Amino acid sequence: MTLAALPRLPLALGIAGLIPFVTTAAMAWWAPLAWQVVAIKAFLFYGAVILSFLGGVQWGVAMSLEPAESAGFRRRLLLSMVPSLIAWPALLLHPYSGAWVLAAGFLLVRLHEAGRDSRELQPDWYQTLRTLLTVVVVACHGVVIWRLSSG
Repeated sequence: MTLAALPRLPLALGIAGLIPFVTTAAMAWWAPLAWQVVAIKAFLFYGAVILSFLGGVQWGVAMSLEPAESAGFRRRLLLSMVPSLIAWPALLLHPYSGAWVLAAGFLLVRLHEAGRDSRELQPDWYQTLRTLLTVVVVACHGVVIWRLSSG
């Protein structure tokens, strides 16, 4: 599916959700030094919030699309907690390590969403949108990690 074929509201909201990632990643390089520190913290905090939100999406899929008490329902509910359990501890780490953990979390969520069980329950446009958003988010993590490793 092409980006032009995506429903407009989810696409607009998804792109709007990228603004804090892109802005703070850019600020980590080009803002005055004191603001770079703030930008990196804001980037990590926002990343943790969004990663937790993606777990909530899976909770919603389980609640609305999986038969209650089925193995898929239990598995999806349990897996829906993993993003939060990755995100929160990432904030307790050094920012460099935390950024790596969050990036890995986003990739793990995307791998789960791309799996057959998830593809069967979610609309095709969701897969296209989530791939786009994950690529940008992980690229922004790379930019911040690069900044943190460059001193």
